[in-house]
Amino acid sequence: MSAEDRREQIIMAAAVVFGERGYAGGTTDAIAKQAGISQAYVVRMFGSKEKLFSEVGETARARTVASFRDAISRFPAGATDIEKQQIMGEAYARLIENRGLLLSLLNLFSQGHDPVLGPQARECFLDVFRVVRDEAGLGPAVAAGFFGRGMLISVLMAMRMQDAVADLDAAQLLGATLGPIEPQVIQLLTHPPLGDARR
Repeated sequence: MSAEDRREQIIMAAAVVFGERGYAGGTTDAIAKQAGISQAYVVRMFGSKEKLFSEVGETARARTVASFRDAISRFPAGATDIEKQQIMGEAYARLIENRGLLLSLLNLFSQGHDPVLGPQARECFLDVFRVVRDEAGLGPAVAAGFFGRGMLISVLMAMRMQDAVADLDAAQLLGATLGPIEPQVIQLLTHPPLGDARR
């Protein structure tokens, strides 16, 4: 495996661990176990847990931007704001198939107090906001509404609200939030948490 492939493998393993356990609870040992490599190799490649967490956040940011830009390239001529949001919403649904990256982003956003991770979290959020506001042409108010719905989806998925879909209130909340992408998202997010062997 090339060094670049190994790096990607570690970042994806780290996304799983940080996504479930957060920045404070995620350890390089757990990440190494998830990746099937030694802890020493993880540390040698990234230098520190903070650096690895930052790399996971950057990967999530880059994939989000790329996914939205791809969606924007598929806007039909004369698309309305609602149509644009629908197309980007479907792109977001595909993005959150990687539950680890979704949850790692939420963990990054919770590090606003951190002198290193806080600025990264803010710039990550603003970078994606600029794409939606400017490149998708939604303007600040509509873009903010789109982000509000996206963050609600993220929070519902983070707490695994889909596991409570038998509860009528949970089903109603999911249906109202997700709309026509609901079955697709729920199917994507049925991944079990980390097994005990990888903790």
